[in-house]
Amino acid sequence: MDSSPIAPLLQPGKRVTHPEFGEGVVIALPREGYVSVFFASGERNVPLTSVELQLSRNDRIIQNVTGSWERQRHLWLVHEAWSLPLMESAAALTAAKIDLLPHQVVLTHRIATNSPRRYLIADEVGLGKTIETALILRELLSRGELNRALMVVPAGLVNNWHRELNEVFNLNFEVFGREGDVSDRRSNAFAKHDYLIASIDTLKQTKRIRKLKEAPSWDLVVFDEAHHLTAYKNGRNVRKTENYKLAEALKQHSRDLLLLSATPHQGDHFRFWMLVQLLNPTLFRDTAEMLEERHRLNEVIFRRTKADACKPDGSTLFARRQVRTESFTMSDPERSFYHRLCEYLQDGFALAKQQGTQGRALGFVMAIFQKIAASSFAAVRRTLRRRLLMLTVYEAVLANQDLDIDRCQSLLNIARQLIQEDYQLPDNAVGQSESDRILADLKHQIVKKIDEGELETGSDSYGNEAAAESAEAAAASYVKLALPEERERLMSLLEAFPPETETKVEKLLTAIGQLWSKNPQEKMVVFATYLGTVELLEREINQRFPDQGVVILRGGDHGSKLAAERRFRRPDGPRVLICTAAGREGINLQFSRILFNFDLPWNPMDVEQRIGRIHRYGQVHTAQVYNLVLGDTIEGKIFLLLDEKLQEIAKTVGKLDEQGNVAEDLRSQILGQLSEQISYEKLYQDALSDPSLKRTKHELAVALSNSAEAHKVVFELFQDLDGFNLDDYQPFADITASMKRLINFLTAAVENEKQTIAQVGEEIFELRNADGHSLLRFTTNRELACEDDKLDLMGIDHPLMQRILEHWQNVRPEELGVSVSGEQEQSHILTWWLVDIANQQGEQQFQVISLGINTNGERVPIIECLGADVLMQAPSLPSLTLSDRQRLLRDHLEPMLNRELHQRGLRESEGSFSTSLIGWVEIQGHRNPQF
Repeated sequence: MDSSPIAPLLQPGKRVTHPEFGEGVVIALPREGYVSVFFASGERNVPLTSVELQLSRNDRIIQNVTGSWERQRHLWLVHEAWSLPLMESAAALTAAKIDLLPHQVVLTHRIATNSPRRYLIADEVGLGKTIETALILRELLSRGELNRALMVVPAGLVNNWHRELNEVFNLNFEVFGREGDVSDRRSNAFAKHDYLIASIDTLKQTKRIRKLKEAPSWDLVVFDEAHHLTAYKNGRNVRKTENYKLAEALKQHSRDLLLLSATPHQGDHFRFWMLVQLLNPTLFRDTAEMLEERHRLNEVIFRRTKADACKPDGSTLFARRQVRTESFTMSDPERSFYHRLCEYLQDGFALAKQQGTQGRALGFVMAIFQKIAASSFAAVRRTLRRRLLMLTVYEAVLANQDLDIDRCQSLLNIARQLIQEDYQLPDNAVGQSESDRILADLKHQIVKKIDEGELETGSDSYGNEAAAESAEAAAASYVKLALPEERERLMSLLEAFPPETETKVEKLLTAIGQLWSKNPQEKMVVFATYLGTVELLEREINQRFPDQGVVILRGGDHGSKLAAERRFRRPDGPRVLICTAAGREGINLQFSRILFNFDLPWNPMDVEQRIGRIHRYGQVHTAQVYNLVLGDTIEGKIFLLLDEKLQEIAKTVGKLDEQGNVAEDLRSQILGQLSEQISYEKLYQDALSDPSLKRTKHELAVALSNSAEAHKVVFELFQDLDGFNLDDYQPFADITASMKRLINFLTAAVENEKQTIAQVGEEIFELRNADGHSLLRFTTNRELACEDDKLDLMGIDHPLMQRILEHWQNVRPEELGVSVSGEQEQSHILTWWLVDIANQQGEQQFQVISLGINTNGERVPIIECLGADVLMQAPSLPSLTLSDRQRLLRDHLEPMLNRELHQRGLRESEGSFSTSLIGWVEIQGHRNPQF
């Protein structure tokens, strides 16, 4: 008889593994320490000690029960690795360096723990919908419930989402559809990549929708700016936009669906009802039922207002703000130059319209010039000179192609003179050499563009204020279509440029001086869209106030923007930060309370975004905002007209603040609706040929009236939606115990890697290697982490924590059975089970369930309450036989788990579930032998 403990189990037909031959099947009973096994390479007679029986996971656990402190420590780490991500306060334990607000924590928990997860997040602007989405992603990842996610966002926000998710939240999203990024040219990128961000315009193409459907389904799809998912009703006919059709396709191909929009209702109940249909098509039969039963919108909508939101202590989240519009008139030389510029723009738009498709590029150029002129005369002068230079080089290239050498040389000489003046080159051999180099580069660009046909069309992608720098360069380069004698006209226009300091610049300098006379330490933010204006302001402020310092925040990567922000933040740093449009998003300037809008974007919502840089959570003073407007320009007249109309609406509905300004919530809501009602590009362009603004006033009045009506409709429909209640946050308010549990787990886990966690300050820790060298410095205090770039914030989603959690969630089953001494006379078994429930729609949920029984198989709830603390008991010799364990497992524990799932409502008749034993603890009674 073979004495090996594995011998009785090696019956013919059993599967085994061998370190050299791999998997095989037993074909004969063991004899004399050997067993016959059929492997892929053939039949072998191998030692019993060299094979391992392929048992089920549960069998592998119960066959290796032993008592030892090391085994108990490992099982404790396994228990914590599965339990920590499922804690109630997991969302509040994020390692992202953000100001985590109560309404965000509550929303994250509610969505992550609900099923189904199909919601519209309609929080007001500034309450952090992107952060809430990232927290939900992180929570689902920690719970093991997110393997594939797709973010569908407007093209202009792709980079912002990419930066926020990857740099702030350590997620690993890729961008689809751009050169150098994820592409679908040769394969289905939607199948190959699990975490993608894509613009809605890229995805709604028919071929892309087809590939989306062919790829595996997504666990979560998010649509940002979801009010663009529109469907219209015309009589009995419903017209669905391409955006809406994309959402329909993806809602069928995704487990969870989140729609984000601060203005989800555009005043059309049918459009809104169709949006709700994407989330739950059975919630309302039609719009009439939606209006009558509007309280049921709570099932699919979260909407928090700034009035709802608060700090963890219940105090007001946002300080007050005061917005003042300072209007000035142009000087006579400025007015003369401006009128001649407007004539040039009008003629340009007229020629562009006359040329049809061929005129798009020229129309684009004129629109950019119009925007730049609204920023500063210095900026438009700079761009006009660059266009003059490019036109001159272009004509020289054409003259050379026509073999008109004299004209070519004459034009090149003019170009050299322009280069020398614009680049401020010295009038010597060095300057001439540099001038020739620049000229050669420009000629090469022009020739290349002629060859590639890039001079014919403009680009709508520069319409966004954030693309201002690119737009300036592009406007100067599109030279194939030009006005008759445009070079001569530009030279004449530039000669009329006013030489004195611009009126608006002088007003800004005066205001800054007055503020510094009251507080020399005051820090101020100045927004200006175009680089010509930025350079002008930097030069003028430095000349007038040489000791105060100026820092520029312009385009570039997020790191360069943060570097400018940090310089400005330092107490001894520059006192003025000049921001281009690149500073409108992604930076926090609440340590400053003064903001000047030197120029005003055409879309007033962009102004609100600028103000949000200083008027945000953490601002302790009243935010002072000054809009500088030349009231006799077209842009100034329209801005003042819009302000006046908003004031009238606010008076009608009683929404003026204590300073008599339009209340912030009404302003943002009306402007949000207005952005959907009107084309600002067309409004300002048409105004050029309508100096009295008669048509403009009418169009603006109609659009504002519609927006105000839409606001009223939205208010009535949403009035029964639940607001945020601080009481809902209380279970998550104190994370001290949870964070302590996290650190205890981390401290124990790194010991296995010969590392230690040392506390080096109040709430500051270091991870050290065996030699005592610091590998990582981190804190558990969110405030400290946000103030110190070199200090990590520890959390459930920190890369170190994620790596360690993954390690201890993948421990071999043979290490998950322990035996400990107990305090009761009778012996018991405590088991932990990981339960993965998925319904028919693919909605997934994880839970860790404890089951405790005695050796008779009877349930003992008091044993279940011991939790992981039972592993602190002294090790003990196990007293149960393998057959005892098999009996208790199959006859009692597994049926008991099945009943428990039914009682908790976790096991549905439709769908599926799986269970995995993750811990087996035998608690020995007093009569059992002890170590």
